Amino acid sequence: MSVLVAPSILAADFSRLAQEVHAIEKAGADWIHCDVMDGHFVDNISFGPMIVDLVRKQTKLPLDVHLMIQHADHYLPRFVKAGADSINVHVEPEAKHDVAKTLGAIRDAGCRAGLAFNPATPFEKVEPFLDKIDILLVMTVHPGFGGQPFRPEMMAKVKRAREWQKSHDAPLDITVDGGINPETARLSVQNGANVLVAGTSVFHAKDYAEAIRQLRGSSDSQ
Repeated sequence: MSVLVAPSILAADFSRLAQEVHAIEKAGADWIHCDVMDGHFVDNISFGPMIVDLVRKQTKLPLDVHLMIQHADHYLPRFVKAGADSINVHVEPEAKHDVAKTLGAIRDAGCRAGLAFNPATPFEKVEPFLDKIDILLVMTVHPGFGGQPFRPEMMAKVKRAREWQKSHDAPLDITVDGGINPETARLSVQNGANVLVAGTSVFHAKDYAEAIRQLRGSSDSQ
């Protein structure tokens, strides 16, 4: 299984964001992950489509946008226009949108559709949508703030997702996001994840390329 590394720009130095994007592309990142937070769905505010547009102008890497916001259906066209390649929305009712309709709108716009769910949300809540998505984003921390410790009990969800993917022979990427470092990346891959979102473990490293190599090395034992 090929493991992809998607550094989260939430942990980048925003005073030199363009240079940071160039650096992680040169270092071997596969995707760039953009964490969008509105201060309502999660208790923090990050950035919006203008930053996604800025990043799009700096790189040809796929932009994986994670909308931790309410009314994602309303804001969706702005992120499509900004250059998102994949857009992940939340399944929780607090996100205040029709999940099936939003996923359909993402695909209709030519983007890959992703569905995210929080640690407190059971796997059963995403199960009805698995055949309608390209990416399942398993949050391994409570969303809203970077630098939180990884929650290993979330691996049961990753395992169930990979079992579903294999039994349906579906082209589903399974992403883990939160507290990802070489050790937790290895555990995640062993349980079936193939996309690793990493913020501080990449952007706070002295050598981005080495940090990405260490994360991708989590597949060596597979």
